[in-house]
Amino acid sequence: MARDSCLARVTAGFAVGGAVGGAVGAVYGTYEAIRYKVPGLLKVRYIGQTTLGSAAVFGLFLGAGSLIHCGKSY
Repeated sequence: MARDSCLARVTAGFAVGGAVGGAVGAVYGTYEAIRYKVPGLLKVRYIGQTTLGSAAVFGLFLGAGSLIHCGKSY
């Protein structure tokens, strides 16, 4: 069984975090846009900003967590 390289694990962690963060950000951004009655096409911009920001933060943290766990062997 071949072991994954550290870079592959960090990249996978970042990708999974980005996907989860994007999904959560889209739901939360939509909720906030409706709640605060954001007008017209600004809703799309608001939801997009929330989605990308949340995906970046979740991806960063999951990537960093994967990097920390890289050196550990179980």
